[in-house]
Amino acid sequence: MSNKVRIGRTDLVVNPIGLGANAIGGHNLYPGIDEQINRELLQTAIKEGLDYIDTAFTYGMGRSEEIIGEVMKVMGNRQQMVIATKGTQKLVNGETIVDNSPEFLRETVDASLKRLQTDYIDLFYIHFPDEKTPKYEAVGALKELKDAGKIRAIGVSNFSLEQLKEANQDGYVDVLQGHYNLLNRQPENGLFPYTLEHNISFVPYFPFASGLLAGKYTKETTFNDFRANMPHFQGEAFEQNLQKVETLKEIANTKQTEVSNIVLAWYLAQPSIDTVIPGAKKPEQVIQNLKTLEVQLSKEEIETIDRIFS
Repeated sequence: MSNKVRIGRTDLVVNPIGLGANAIGGHNLYPGIDEQINRELLQTAIKEGLDYIDTAFTYGMGRSEEIIGEVMKVMGNRQQMVIATKGTQKLVNGETIVDNSPEFLRETVDASLKRLQTDYIDLFYIHFPDEKTPKYEAVGALKELKDAGKIRAIGVSNFSLEQLKEANQDGYVDVLQGHYNLLNRQPENGLFPYTLEHNISFVPYFPFASGLLAGKYTKETTFNDFRANMPHFQGEAFEQNLQKVETLKEIANTKQTEVSNIVLAWYLAQPSIDTVIPGAKKPEQVIQNLKTLEVQLSKEEIETIDRIFS
């Protein structure tokens, strides 16, 4: 496929539409997950040309990594895939503790390698910063793992601008993953200028703002899960956001595509962003996300969307 992209300055070259795998084996995040459907979803994704999967230890406390490892083993395609995973959490007396210490990072990378049934991880992220470890020390430990061939690229996730600067003191950080979408554009203020200047690729999570930007809700939709407490799902804000999404629908209709594809295409048009990792629970959602590759937004359309959601 000619539409592949390089992730920042790494040597990872991927289909820009990846898969966020928190619903693969993420029993602690989504009740009623069917692992058989998980496997079918992964196999469909790979057959359709998706070669970039983003997972984490906390998705099912290792279960997501295990399922991905099993599927890659069955398909025999590890070399063609780019696998990103994240770690820093450990269970201590039933409580989840965040630990960025070099010792624990070495341990957690080894544990991920086992679960993924592989001898290298393409992109490993420090999932959350802890309170005590100097960030450059944590990243330094990943640099040693990179030199040893256990990981190919170094990422940090959920770091503030200050934490990122400290982490990147020696210039080792390749990728930053953070919360960014059309309704939460905070990273544009400090993180984007810094990542652009230092050639760090920014990977947005929650690209659809928990489904709101995928165009599937109406004023009548009610929520009885975590969304019920989110400000952009409440009252007037919810109605205003739905009106903004209507404008996206108009653009989608002219291109005979879905709102979700317009949104993903807009992210990929941002200079800081090389790849997106939308989640999926069903094989057909993966196929729909991949259709983003067929969407071309004009400069005017990019500016219009920018303005509506500014």
